[in-house]
Order: sequence, then structure tokens, then C-alpha cells
Amino acid sequence: MPRFRDALAGSGLAAVAEIKRRSPSAGELRPDADPATLAPQLVAAGAAALSVLVDERFGGSLDDLRAARAATDAPLLGKGFFREEDDLRRLQEAGADAALLLLRDLDDARASELMRAAAGLGLDALVEAHDADELERAVRLGADPIGINARDLSTFRVDRRAQLDLVAHAPCDRVVVAESGVHSRAQGAAAELAGADAILVGTSLMRSPDPAAKLAELASRPLVKVCGLTRQEDVDVAVEAGADLAGFVLARETPRRAPRVLDVPETVLSVAVLVGEAEETEADLVQLYGRENGHRSRDGVLLRHGRRVAQVLDLPWQRDDPSHLERAAAAEGRVMLAGGLGPENVAAAIAAVRPWAVDASSSLEVAPGIKDHARVRAFVAAAR
Repeated sequence: MPRFRDALAGSGLAAVAEIKRRSPSAGELRPDADPATLAPQLVAAGAAALSVLVDERFGGSLDDLRAARAATDAPLLGKGFFREEDDLRRLQEAGADAALLLLRDLDDARASELMRAAAGLGLDALVEAHDADELERAVRLGADPIGINARDLSTFRVDRRAQLDLVAHAPCDRVVVAESGVHSRAQGAAAELAGADAILVGTSLMRSPDPAAKLAELASRPLVKVCGLTRQEDVDVAVEAGADLAGFVLARETPRRAPRVLDVPETVLSVAVLVGEAEETEADLVQLYGRENGHRSRDGVLLRHGRRVAQVLDLPWQRDDPSHLERAAAAEGRVMLAGGLGPENVAAAIAAVRPWAVDASSSLEVAPGIKDHARVRAFVAAAR
């Protein structure tokens, strides 16, 4: 029975770790990459499945697939440019559990024939789309899983925003893999929040001195959010320290109100914090609270393009709650934990709750809206 799709279909964001020596777009990546060594290391670091390039343009061959198969029982995706049933048969004989089919290179009739051939060989077919027309074709063909590539293989240009829009429009009953362009935890989280079940990561792993450590970093949770940022210099320190999310309070009734959503690199997600009603902002996400007795509500929601993607669990307004962590630990779904967190207690809170993200603001300040850089660094380090 095919195993690749099922390995990606569980709760949370799965990772497919890719082994390749070079790329037509990036050149040499890891010329001495040894699948027999890397495969078990990447699986131990959290890979739900592995992708092995078997095309010579990437420095790969079927022998690499055989070496990975001998070294691990994890599901293997054979990746290359396949147009014939014999290509799939050779992959299956070399130990693959799945094959990549590029709709860019296949018309519907040929894609359908190859999907049937793959199923007959016991292989899953990861059908890849890179634009709206190809996604529509993949859905119409009944593809599952569907890969959505941020990189246009004709120009090698990466457009992550377009990829995330496609991920968000993919059917929820299909397993969706976001491919290419993931170099940080926040970029992986962006794909997750758009609706991806998995990310496929290759270049950033192969360029890393320690691919397994890089994969473990990308897959780790919780994400770390530094909120109440009002100055670009504080944003820059939070980013340098390793924060995944930068929060900007746009609600009017606070001394921590930011002048706007300040600049963050593409490896970090910006979050606009609002009270009352959502509004259009330049931020990647909106953290929205209700309004109660003139103040924000205790809890809030995290929105992506108006759709709820996580819940924010906080303390009551200017009060403590001894059961706060127990309440958060019992909550279902993605939880961003907030309320009184700082360098001194965030590790214990993470151990108790296992949240998707942690959020701190006032505990990291020397004055409202002015961050203590040492405490920002200490908080991010303790949370990671």
C-alpha cells in the first residue's frame, strides 16, 4: 500500500526532507551528499518522508534512491522528470513509495495515465502545480497528494505569496505539500496557516552545515512572537535574536501603539494586533481581540485573510489566573499562549502547555513600547 500520502496526512505540519547535490537555479549545493548517511539523520530529526532527486541535472541517480531505501524505512519520493510508465517502474524497483508528476510537462491524458500506472505499482503520485490553471487540472484529475511549487521551473523565480494563495484555494480533502522557498520556521508556518499539510524542504537543508539540525529547527514549535514593537531598531533586534513573529499593536487605546506595520524580512511574519473589528493591514496575520468594558477581551483569535487559524489565550485584564496554563493545555487546535510570559517563565509554560506559539510584550520593555534588547534576546533564547 502507498505510504507517502498517509505519512503527511496527520495533525500538525509534516516535513519532507529533500536530498540533492545541486540545483539548476542555485548551482552546487552539497556535492558530496550521501543519501545513506543523510536519510536516517533526517528521519531522526523529524522528517515524515524523504525526497530523493534521481535526475542527473541535480546530481542524482536511481542509486541514490536505492541507498536511501537501504538506510531507512521512511516513505521515499522519487523526484525527477517522468513521462513514461517505465520511469515509474524503475522508481518502484529502486525502493520509491511515491513519484513526482509535473503538470507543466504533462497534458491531462498523459498525467492521468501515469497516475493510474503509479497506483498499479503501489506508488503514490505527488502531482505538482505551480499556477492556478495547473491546480485546477490537478483537482480535476483527482490528484492526492498535490504539490504546489513556489518556484517556476521555467524561470526559477520563487513567488511565495502566489504559492500561499494557491495552497489556500486547494481542496481541504486533499493532502497539500508546499514546495520550495522555505528557509525559516515562519515561512513553514505561513504555508501551514494557508492550509498546507506538509512542506518540502531541500535547498536550505543541503546548504546547511548540519542538515538534520536545520530540519529540526524548521519543524520545532512553539513559534516565538515579540509583540508591542514600535521602533524599527527593536524589530531588528527581535529578528536577529530569532523571533518568528513580530507584533504591531494598531489599536488606539494603548501606549504601545505602533505607527504602522514596520519592516520585517521575508523570513519573519508580521502580526497586526487589533481590538474590536478586523481591518485591512499590511501585516501577514491579524491578532484580533473583542472589546469588553472599554478594554480588549481576555482571549483573541489569529486570522489569515479573515480566516481563523489559531486562538490566542491570555490572562484577564490586569489580573492573574492560577489556572491559566491548565486552561491553555486543555484547549484544542493551535494555541498562541500569552499573558505574563518572559525569559524567566516561558520554558516552564511551554513544558506545561505545548503551545503552537508564545507571545510576550510588556515583560520585555524598559518603558511602554520601548524594548529591553537583552530581555528580548533572553526571551527568544528561552522559548526556542
